[in-house]
Amino acid sequence: MAGFFDEMYADGASQVREHYREFENWLAEQPVDTLAGKRLEADLIFRRVGITFAVYGNNAGTERLIPFDIIPRIIPAAEWAQLQKGLTQRVLALNMFIHDIYHDQNIVKAGVIPAEQIFRNAQYRPEMQGISVASDIYAHMAGIDIVRAGAGEFYVLEDNLRVPSGVSYMLEDRKMMMRLFPELFARHKIAPVAHYPDLLLDTLRSVAPVGVEDPVVVVMTPGMFNSAYFEHAFLAQQMGVELVEGQDLFVNDNSVFMRTTRGPKRVDVIYRRIDDDYIDPLAFRSDSSLGVPGLLSVYRAGRVTLANAVGTGVADDKSVYPFVPDMIRFYLSEEPILNNVPTYQCRKKEDLQYTLDHLSDLVVKEVHGAGGYGMLVGPAASKAQIEDFRQRLLAKPEGYIAQPTLALSACPTYVESGIAPRHIDLRPFVLSGKTVTMVPGGLTRVALTEGSLVVNSSQGGGTKDTWILEK
Repeated sequence: MAGFFDEMYADGASQVREHYREFENWLAEQPVDTLAGKRLEADLIFRRVGITFAVYGNNAGTERLIPFDIIPRIIPAAEWAQLQKGLTQRVLALNMFIHDIYHDQNIVKAGVIPAEQIFRNAQYRPEMQGISVASDIYAHMAGIDIVRAGAGEFYVLEDNLRVPSGVSYMLEDRKMMMRLFPELFARHKIAPVAHYPDLLLDTLRSVAPVGVEDPVVVVMTPGMFNSAYFEHAFLAQQMGVELVEGQDLFVNDNSVFMRTTRGPKRVDVIYRRIDDDYIDPLAFRSDSSLGVPGLLSVYRAGRVTLANAVGTGVADDKSVYPFVPDMIRFYLSEEPILNNVPTYQCRKKEDLQYTLDHLSDLVVKEVHGAGGYGMLVGPAASKAQIEDFRQRLLAKPEGYIAQPTLALSACPTYVESGIAPRHIDLRPFVLSGKTVTMVPGGLTRVALTEGSLVVNSSQGGGTKDTWILEK
């Protein structure tokens, strides 16, 4: 993998980076059979616990194990400190942006973002216009996808603000590494992540409706057939709150109640893992059986908090992503700490032409796409796939963006052939309540196929434990 930044080695395989030195010494001591046995043990435990991911359209079955790699991704304290500053800055600006577009729309009036990018966006919810939400926070949980490229610079690839997933795998990966290799944790000072559920619950309680002293929090799931149902159940259990479906809730007297064996119980904060379209059949999709009739009216009255807020998706749409650095300058009067990936907006005539002329070199994404679907990775695509995307672009240019094919950093990974470099990204989880907080690290996703740049679990990617070294 020449030409890619290697997380562990500074010069090919000859010079170990300082923060990996202790781990590399340990790794050299491990017999091959021992590592193979540990990998098998991890798979067996994950399968027994039921840590699976549903893959829609997979003919082999609806659920599979997310591959777990036993070699961690290690980040030194100084690098994490800079990442944390950049993530905090970015999420602050994104929350200010969402509040602004549903209220005074100053950023549009100033000409920073074209009005059509907001008001014609499929994720814009006019029902939220002028509605006040608790603490003016919209994205209570954000999963910001970070990649390292070039000589080692960090870039933000995507802002996931609607129903970001993956945090349960971050927590389970850490538990697994501590179980398999306790001696490693004695040899390294690794920042903990196990307190994330406590931080999440504190965040949710902090944004309860005004006047609620002891808020009741629930996790709302679409049900057991959702791809991330394991995570919904896991987080509810870890926080010690109820996991509910829409049928478990009802609206009465301008409040939301939960059905319990002891009678109705008022609910104050709903951590919802259901898309906007399905949360209230009276307000959005009338055919939804997943939501709660009348929920939006209670929400608009300020009698319940939804996390994340309705309408948040307008800020993580890929057509809005290019404007985030401008948001930071506009709202915070600061220069962005973390850079965007250079992005071509195909709705612009000149950007469209450049994209059409360089399809074999670019990554093309649907602006509303997610999970690695609806995208073209030019260097890995066939001529037929490139031509198919050319026709899509010509038919609906505003529906796509394009970016250079980044040389994502690589990290040693235990694969069938042994230990070999594979491309990775990082999804830290940022919580916004009265303050912005996060646990050190996040979910490292790894493209297990040699040469692949697609790390999404839905596309065959795996995960690694992420270690932030304490000073």
